[in-house]
Amino acid sequence: MNATAAPDTGPGVTLMDEQGFDSAVLGRGLPTEVEALIAAAGLVRQDRAQAEPLLLKARALAPTHPATLIALYRFHFYGHRLREAREVARESLGIARAALLPAGHPDPVAADLPPISDEQARFDAAVRFYLFTLKGFAYLNLRLGDIEVGRAALAELRQLDPQDRVGGAVLAVVLARAERGQSEYGDDHGDDAEEDYDARARSQGRLPHRGWGSA
Repeated sequence: MNATAAPDTGPGVTLMDEQGFDSAVLGRGLPTEVEALIAAAGLVRQDRAQAEPLLLKARALAPTHPATLIALYRFHFYGHRLREAREVARESLGIARAALLPAGHPDPVAADLPPISDEQARFDAAVRFYLFTLKGFAYLNLRLGDIEVGRAALAELRQLDPQDRVGGAVLAVVLARAERGQSEYGDDHGDDAEEDYDARARSQGRLPHRGWGSA
């Protein structure tokens, strides 16, 4: 959906104008100095002592711009610092949620997002940023053992993206592993949990690891 045309979106989420969050998700509106900091951090990304201060300075200069959040998230995620990546994801969710709610909403953190259309889930940059961030947040919580938080995030993702446009349904595998790990397999349960999940998926008449299937 073309956000710059400012169409009537009905009951769905409010789309950003061309100078707003939707545009920022596409990388626009980032100050030159911030771009340079992110680029410099990329050149030394293997050295946390050098790269992290550059990314933190970039975020301080543009604290709500998606590009600074994405850069910091990727830096921590690919550096296997999952707790730090989760905190960036949590912050990003709050910023994206506030952008998608009507202007002046009193409590964007606690509010439920309005329904989104499948077209928005496929094409709207701000909506997709929220969905991908929610997917990452769910994954990180499951990996870090915060099963209930991860489950709740995954349930929200399924509600907002029932057609699985951002591929969140694959996290059902991670959830199944986490649940089996707690209840049956201990800390190191190998591939048994995934095989059990696959069998359950086939019994529901769907391919393993694809789509949400039945509840």
